[in-house]
Amino acid sequence: MSSRLKLRDIAFFERPVQFARPFRFGAITINATPQLFVRAEIEVEGRGTAIGASAELLVPKWFDKRPELSPAQTVDGLRRSLQIARGLYLARTGFQTAFDLHASCIGAQVATCAKENIPALAAAYGPAEIDKAILDALLRGADANFFDGMAGNIAGIDARLSPDVSERDIRTFLAGRGALARVAVRHTVGLDDVVEGTGGVADRSENGGARYFKLKLSGDPAADAARLARIGKELATLEDDTRVTLDANEQYADLAALQALMDGLNRDAALHPIAARLLYVEQPMPRDITRRSPLGALGTRGFIIDEADDSYDAFPAARALGYRGISSKSCKGLYKSIVNATRAARWSAEGETFFVTGEDLTCQAGLAVQQDLALGAFIGVTHAERNGHHYVDGFGEAPAAEAAAFAAAHPDLYTDSGQGIRLSIHDGDLLTGSLHCAGFASSVHPEWSTLHPLAQPTPIQEQLA
Repeated sequence: MSSRLKLRDIAFFERPVQFARPFRFGAITINATPQLFVRAEIEVEGRGTAIGASAELLVPKWFDKRPELSPAQTVDGLRRSLQIARGLYLARTGFQTAFDLHASCIGAQVATCAKENIPALAAAYGPAEIDKAILDALLRGADANFFDGMAGNIAGIDARLSPDVSERDIRTFLAGRGALARVAVRHTVGLDDVVEGTGGVADRSENGGARYFKLKLSGDPAADAARLARIGKELATLEDDTRVTLDANEQYADLAALQALMDGLNRDAALHPIAARLLYVEQPMPRDITRRSPLGALGTRGFIIDEADDSYDAFPAARALGYRGISSKSCKGLYKSIVNATRAARWSAEGETFFVTGEDLTCQAGLAVQQDLALGAFIGVTHAERNGHHYVDGFGEAPAAEAAAFAAAHPDLYTDSGQGIRLSIHDGDLLTGSLHCAGFASSVHPEWSTLHPLAQPTPIQEQLA
């Protein structure tokens, strides 16, 4: 049953995160970026007040890749998205469901951000992070865990933002969900990562025993083919059930460049180890080109959208262009992930195969990785990209006491190897057992007193001027 709540306050904080190694994807290399924390206070109807939290990196040059903007300017765009969303959410008064709040604000959020030159994908970041914190508070107030709460539709998700599915479709999907006990890690091989030898693709101490690998592409068909051939030789030394996905992060200029890469995968013997293991190709072209470029015969390889997923109608539009899947990322919105998983289930029942994948913008140890892992485990994502343990040293800048509290509350997810507390990977998998706690997949909140208030952003229009 849905529960109603009244929003009392939203507060934003951040903490610096220094990467252990450079992460290069698309046209950007990240060495450090702040992590956002959201604290929401609500009143649950008939149950009193509750506090909820969420976290996510403020990732530069992913939500907004415009070349005229610096990485710092795109992070300021995310901060401004949060501020705009806070004002819209707090303007809603009276008791309502968590989804009521989201649905009543998302349209105004996108429109207001557009007036400030913030694109739709970045506009969705603010509501996505607020929604997670509100849901955490709601589940705590109702003394319910995420999996049971969502199966009972505690948030009141309906079809008002997705008229191509019915409310019955959504309720049926939710009621039939359980939690996967294990979710396999898909190990990212960034463009600057080592390929061969110690620390390389096949190094178990580096990849955590992964059976799934996500390989970043540069957008240059010849250079990508040469690098994939090297990676393929390494993967051939691993178990036969190893699988890969490719992610271009919008770097392929058009269908002709993409066709050149696919021709190589289809015909070049050196690329057979990759082609034989390939599950799908993620967001090959820029989002604006994607929307006007039907895949045609290319679609038989299996393509998904990620950065082009900036609205509730993105998946149906992508389906019409020949795409078979879409990514789930809690930073793009948990309710949209659930609606898209409902769509994939319904469309697949009609005869063709459609799917939702688990992708990761370096969710860090603690709230971010736990909430995203729980979302994926709930909607049926069997393997998910996981970057935080690879590119950041454990809990990073978090106080030791905070890391220890998370490890104590979630001992199946973290381990202390003698060099600090880190994500615990079990034969290539993450376990979800301890996520069955009251709240959104975490028994612990960050130490609020150690966080900095969200930095005040300079509007993009002013920066461009």
